[in-house]
Amino acid sequence: MQIELYYWPDIQGRGEFIRLALEAADADYIDVARGEDGMTQLLDTLQSTAIIHPPFAPPFIRVDGAVIAQVAGILQALGPQLELVPSDEAGRAWVHQCQLTIADFVGEVHDTHHPVGGSAYYEDQKPEALRRSTEFRRERLSKFLHYFESILERNPAGDTWLVGDTLSYADLSMFQMLAGLGYAFPKAMARVGVEVPRLLALQQRVALVPNVARYLRSKRRLDFNNDDIWRHYPELDD
Repeated sequence: MQIELYYWPDIQGRGEFIRLALEAADADYIDVARGEDGMTQLLDTLQSTAIIHPPFAPPFIRVDGAVIAQVAGILQALGPQLELVPSDEAGRAWVHQCQLTIADFVGEVHDTHHPVGGSAYYEDQKPEALRRSTEFRRERLSKFLHYFESILERNPAGDTWLVGDTLSYADLSMFQMLAGLGYAFPKAMARVGVEVPRLLALQQRVALVPNVARYLRSKRRLDFNNDDIWRHYPELDD
């Protein structure tokens, strides 16, 4: 089974949640937009009227003739094949719920630097971004992190992984969230991090998974940058 991943080629963004799952499972996949004429292929597929269930925006994948979009939907579809979900339906539903909450978290991170509108430049909404990021750092960041810390604490199988006793795509996505937050809000994360030791241990544990570690050392893992979801503006991390 070969998977085609369609996402913008120069940022990690939401596509990185999919890449991490594919890399962790050592899956056979093509990162289409990073290949020759890749952006043309991405845009042609995005705009195609022949797709019965069209994607709204990247990331989306093509696998076995089907086009699937939305990070949580993609991971839910791929999870069993990549062996990144439990075998029971209740466990799979719980992983999916965790992923949906991470999606909410991602949206709030994005809105710290683009609270007015995604089509406007950051420089055109700096006062609003400062207000939004202040609320995020003081209230929302801690609320989300403590929630996921409590999931680890309550896991009947122990606090090694978020769900059950094996790695799932929710763990990989939480790793990515923590890495991005460390880049965007290093001061805030230094303050809050001491309150969520299980999460920080999870981040280190995921980074040591052999296929993940290999990916993180490779050129396929792009650096964070200020065209991404996670952006480091020092004035927003006071």
